[in-house]
Amino acid sequence: MKKIVSLVLALALVLGVMSFAGAEDKVVINLTRCSFNVATPDADQVKKVEAAINAYIAEKGLNVEIKLTDIGSGEYTEKANLALANKEINLLWTASWESTIGTNDLVPANAVYDITDLLPGTALYGSMSEGQWEATKYSGKNYFVPVYKDNVEGYDVMFRKDLVDKYNWDITTVKTLADLEPMLEDAYNEGLKYPFLTQKTAMFYRWYIGSFDFFTADASTNFFAVDRKTNEVVDTIQTPEYLEFCKLMADWAEKGYVSEDEATKVTTDTTTQSKDWAISWWTDIPVNAEANSRYKQEVVMQPIAPRFAHSTSALGSCYCITANSTEEQAKAAIDFLGLLYTDSKLADIYTFGIEGEDFEYTQTADQKIPHVTQHSDKYNHSMWESANATIVTPLDNEPDNKADLYDAFNGGAETSCAAGFRFNKEPVNAAYTACAALFEQYGFQLENGGVAAADVESTIAAYQAALDGAGYQEVLAEFQNQYNAWKAAQ
Repeated sequence: MKKIVSLVLALALVLGVMSFAGAEDKVVINLTRCSFNVATPDADQVKKVEAAINAYIAEKGLNVEIKLTDIGSGEYTEKANLALANKEINLLWTASWESTIGTNDLVPANAVYDITDLLPGTALYGSMSEGQWEATKYSGKNYFVPVYKDNVEGYDVMFRKDLVDKYNWDITTVKTLADLEPMLEDAYNEGLKYPFLTQKTAMFYRWYIGSFDFFTADASTNFFAVDRKTNEVVDTIQTPEYLEFCKLMADWAEKGYVSEDEATKVTTDTTTQSKDWAISWWTDIPVNAEANSRYKQEVVMQPIAPRFAHSTSALGSCYCITANSTEEQAKAAIDFLGLLYTDSKLADIYTFGIEGEDFEYTQTADQKIPHVTQHSDKYNHSMWESANATIVTPLDNEPDNKADLYDAFNGGAETSCAAGFRFNKEPVNAAYTACAALFEQYGFQLENGGVAAADVESTIAAYQAALDGAGYQEVLAEFQNQYNAWKAAQ
């Protein structure tokens, strides 16, 4: 009898050790992402979502444990950059347009893991077309995993629908920004704080995408671009388009259409969820109704800038594995993303949170499949910064065929003349950085109505002089030489 008891105890001990070892064997991935829909993420709810993710991926046989960190967009760059420097991140959400930790910053800094040889044959690689992987390469190598979404770039003017209805605005007449004047006057007379909400964003390189390919994908260096008419690299702040735009913003600011809060960055990413504004901007996507949930009110769009496929358009939202990660962690991160991009349940948990707390599945009589209704101020993300558009369940205001619309949208854009070109700033890095540092002092103010209309031309001249003093002409020449060499090799 004692032998039997001893055997049982020994077996239990072995099983316990095996169980413990199994837990220890899980590859821990520290995943840091930005929260755009909730200004201050709820730490407890994020932990609930983390637990739900880990329970589900364990059911699916992934030997991975996710440690999830959500950071509000207002402090994301600073906090994520610090965590990156401290080697506290393995999987990072980023984008071509992000500052400091953007895709064009991470590659030169050797901060990202080369996953080129790890991708082929994986579920992640098979989750989207080979063209997506080719479009997001740097120097022939894969460092980033694009979120399959609207991977071309174009822009709309966005209107609060209640104001469109109240004033009977015909938004189809808006072909240029200047066409907004009568509507902005109505909004100003309505007493709104932000008739035209720039969302504290320098918009020249977005509104004028039809004229230029701003291949740096960075507002702070939007003074380098390819002129689409001539297919040559130009100094954009010396163009008539830049003067036109800055004068318009200055004029609108003096008329009260653009608040000084924009130039001083008082507005937040959740100002669009208020009733304080009338007209703003929106990145065009296949299902623009997504904005209704994001901004917690009904809005309508009018396209104003054409859509282009270019070097950074597929990197408007992506993930990277950090260079401090081990090969085991890199493979585990790829396995996790592979499931995230192919499994609707996991994608929904990661995007929307906990069913019954953060969202519900609903289905109306005219819907063929369940949709998602979000109702949480604790955990709330959008598809575009989460996972594959063809996998995440459509929102309650989105069509059943959302996946097909995304495929058609991406296929219907113009291809930029500079598509595929990536600038190597290393030969002129110091001057490039010095020029970018001048943007906040001059460019941001000019593009957000922070300069008096009478002073726009002299401020642009001062801006150019400061740039030249920082080495701008040297960088411009390097851009031109690299672009000409790239064109000759095509």
